[in-house]
Amino acid sequence: MASILKSLRLAADPTRVRLLLLLEQEELSVAELQDILGKGQSQISTHLAQLKQAGLVDDRRTGKNAFYRLTAPTDLMELLRKAAAEVPESAEDRQSLRHALRKRQDQMRRYFDELAGKFGRQHVPGRSWKGVAEALLKLMPPMVIADLGAGEGTISQLMAQRAKKVIAVDNSEKMVEFGAALARKHGIGNMEYRLGDLENVPIRTGTVDLAFLSQALHHARHPERAAEEARRILKPGGRVAVLDLNRHHFEEAREMYADLWLGFTELELERYLKGAGFKHVETALVYKEPEAPYFETLLGTGEK
Repeated sequence: MASILKSLRLAADPTRVRLLLLLEQEELSVAELQDILGKGQSQISTHLAQLKQAGLVDDRRTGKNAFYRLTAPTDLMELLRKAAAEVPESAEDRQSLRHALRKRQDQMRRYFDELAGKFGRQHVPGRSWKGVAEALLKLMPPMVIADLGAGEGTISQLMAQRAKKVIAVDNSEKMVEFGAALARKHGIGNMEYRLGDLENVPIRTGTVDLAFLSQALHHARHPERAAEEARRILKPGGRVAVLDLNRHHFEEAREMYADLWLGFTELELERYLKGAGFKHVETALVYKEPEAPYFETLLGTGEK
């Protein structure tokens, strides 16, 4: 009887309820549980130690990692599943778990991360990131592209090499003037610069094939509205691509770069795109800077 009472007392804590419900679905490491729950390592480890002592979870070692699995009795888990409605975070945990499992299974991405880290360290005549980018741009089908939050338009001008038309939108008059002058200087005739806001894009509804936001969304006052605007201007079947920062804690970015948001989690970006009505939404971490503060780049795509 004492063990049952102890189990019930332990399970009364919302974080431990979340842990048990997650481990019921999948064996997880401490690091994965940290990412899913958004809590520190010491806090997660303390909860897990208490659950293990009570015989509700067990662990196994694989190299440096410890993976936890559920050992709680079925009747206790039936109660916890009913109680999940009283823990609002549990619904979001299921979505976060899906992201965590996708990262674990994506061995190919990790392989290419390592490969990318080696790219350029040794000199190979003719091999460069610029060359790769130029080749991929040539393979891109001619499209009408909206570069939202384009800044001076460096990426816009690269895409204009192959695009049918590029509309570069920025809320800075000086950026628009500078970018337009640069395009004229280089004889780029299929580009148009427009002064406008991410949340009120000066482009007609349903006229664009690709809406592209590169390091722009974290400048939007309301990211969800920016996502809705991106969808509005797209033709049926058009696509959105968002490159932005993964959630970080470099507070200085607010003043140094006028950032309104310190990046976004994969789950947040997915929520913005799905909330705007995009289908086939996918997100991925695609780059980590090798120097402090180690910014990570997040890619999100979707289809109208």
